[in-house]
Amino acid sequence: MLVMGDALAMAVLQARGFKQQDFARLHPSGAIGRAMLSRVVDIMRSGARNAVAEQTVSVKEALLVMTRARSGSLSVVDGRGKLVGVFTDGDFRRHIAGDDSLLAKPLKQVMTRKPISIRENALAVEALKVFNERNIDDLIVVNSKREPVGLVDSQDLPRLKLM
Repeated sequence: MLVMGDALAMAVLQARGFKQQDFARLHPSGAIGRAMLSRVVDIMRSGARNAVAEQTVSVKEALLVMTRARSGSLSVVDGRGKLVGVFTDGDFRRHIAGDDSLLAKPLKQVMTRKPISIRENALAVEALKVFNERNIDDLIVVNSKREPVGLVDSQDLPRLKLM
């Protein structure tokens, strides 16, 4: 009977054109509604918590910026402020083993080019999907000009109750 009831309810919802946004609107305070309505801009780290540095900055300086932001990654930008790469704790560990002069090198020599990013107006559930599909820890948030405006850290997701 439960299965038949659920099937009937789904058929009626589909026939009436009930969409995911309608569910979120009718259940805004619940975890599902919150996850469906939240935008990346609502959950991202910004300001002092968003580590950003130009590609000409040394690795040592970049590590200090990351430390101040309490972040495991840093968005790397060109002279116009456009996102060109990412530098992570993992990048540092991979490079330090074989390079004694790493701390003095500019980020452009050691960064990961073409980082995964998401637009600030994307839904938070889209960010969650990127985390699950790409197996990353941090997701850079960009605006329409491809400038980094924030960061979503996977460690923040349980606290935000999006998972």
